[in-house]
Amino acid sequence: MFDLANQHLTTIRDVLRFAVSRFNEAELSFGQGLANAYDEAAYLILHTLHLPLDRLDPFLAARLLPDELGKVLSILEKRVAQRLPAAYLTNEAWLGQHRFYVDERVLVPRSFIAELLPAGLRPWLPVESNVRSALDLCTGSGCLAILIADAYPNADVDAVDVSALALEVAQRNVGDYGFEETIRLVKSDLFAALAGCRYDLIVSNPPYVTTKSMTALPAEYRHEPQLALASGADGLDHVRAILRAAPDHLEENGILVVEVGHNRAALEQAFPELPFIWLDTASGADFVFLLERRDLVAPAD
Repeated sequence: MFDLANQHLTTIRDVLRFAVSRFNEAELSFGQGLANAYDEAAYLILHTLHLPLDRLDPFLAARLLPDELGKVLSILEKRVAQRLPAAYLTNEAWLGQHRFYVDERVLVPRSFIAELLPAGLRPWLPVESNVRSALDLCTGSGCLAILIADAYPNADVDAVDVSALALEVAQRNVGDYGFEETIRLVKSDLFAALAGCRYDLIVSNPPYVTTKSMTALPAEYRHEPQLALASGADGLDHVRAILRAAPDHLEENGILVVEVGHNRAALEQAFPELPFIWLDTASGADFVFLLERRDLVAPAD
């Protein structure tokens, strides 16, 4: 089919239609940054042709040179044949207006926490300049650490991951944004290497996929590091560890913000005593919780 396409397609409109048809025919999975076949096909075409990612319509009738057509069809065929996430094919992912380098050493960035910084946290952190210390736990590509450094300009930010490979990617992104003096990269299994460190803000998008869900992941998600996805039978192993240790690493008025995917019900059942505050995101209020330090510390007898 792709050989025939190389012979017969001429315009971007032709290639877009062809790509959407092939993506749907192959039953590709989406959700690692883009939501459907059309959006992902448009993105891959525009990126490969070095065109603005937000301007498809002006170029739909444009005829492609043979070399251009070959490059576009090659990346589309890889998407279908190898089931690679689009972000790994282009080595880029976006959170809002922020672009990050990514490859198979890290998850494709897609955290709901990104849209909460800083406006969604102002009821608890009303003055951005007062945030002096912050931690991004399970930083992966470093995307949330960079967004934190951008949102809270007076903060020193620690970006922690257990994976040395992930930290290599994070280092590249930190350098791209010029935050080498602001963001400290730390190899650590959660808080293990952070003895004595305390923060005004701790955020984490930790692994939270259940054992059952891991076995059912689409091929695209199996290209991502399992270490960054799996978190035990109920998906809460990492969250439990975070909740146990967080009080020792939060300043007196500090807050903890954690993404838990679809595990809200299981989390509330496991910790009925905790007054979780569920934050509104574009996809709903079931995915990210906030806790203040005082609610994590048992009152003195």
